[in-house]
Amino acid sequence: MSFYEELTQATAPARQHLVSSPIIAACLEGRASREAYLAFLAQAYHHVRHTTPLLMSLGGRLPERLAWLRGAVAEYIEEEIGHEQWILNDIAAAGGDADAVRRSRPELPAEVMVAYAYDLINRGNPAAFFGMVFVLEGTSVALALTAADRIQQALDLPHSAFSYLRSHGTLDREHVHHLARLLERMTAEDQADVRHAANVFFKLYGDVFRALPTEAVPCA
Repeated sequence: MSFYEELTQATAPARQHLVSSPIIAACLEGRASREAYLAFLAQAYHHVRHTTPLLMSLGGRLPERLAWLRGAVAEYIEEEIGHEQWILNDIAAAGGDADAVRRSRPELPAEVMVAYAYDLINRGNPAAFFGMVFVLEGTSVALALTAADRIQQALDLPHSAFSYLRSHGTLDREHVHHLARLLERMTAEDQADVRHAANVFFKLYGDVFRALPTEAVPCA
């Protein structure tokens, strides 16, 4: 069994906290309201805008024993730059106020998740940050494309309102295979820290979803 497969099994209970969120069920069943979708995008903006700064901090904090990861981190940075703008564009296309979201503060769950990510890099084991990558990319692959289709059908929104979900759902499929190879090369000690961080991030990311409004509308 590869470490990626082992990690998937070891984090299954924590993952359930996320995927059982009422808002996810509503989205997959085509019952999410426009307000709920906009609320999701707002919180996505508040954590996605930190992706590039987090990766840049990670690259600078990797110890020599993890120097082999620097090239991969540089590739992640190149691919992730500007994705927060995709979200703001989606918000505007869905009838929301992108400027208001840009000026707003995140809800507490998103703020805590981002703070934990910075803490891992600056105070803990930087390698553990890949536990967050595992959670976000795995969730994206599993849910993003299907959720986008169901939400769009229910709310009759334009394709331009789903660039973040659809682009990430496709892009992260490629990233998952790359991540699995990186995790396999880590030492057992680093893998243990990744496993712990992944369990924490499933809880924190699940809290982000559970804080979203659950008002629903009938399927269109």
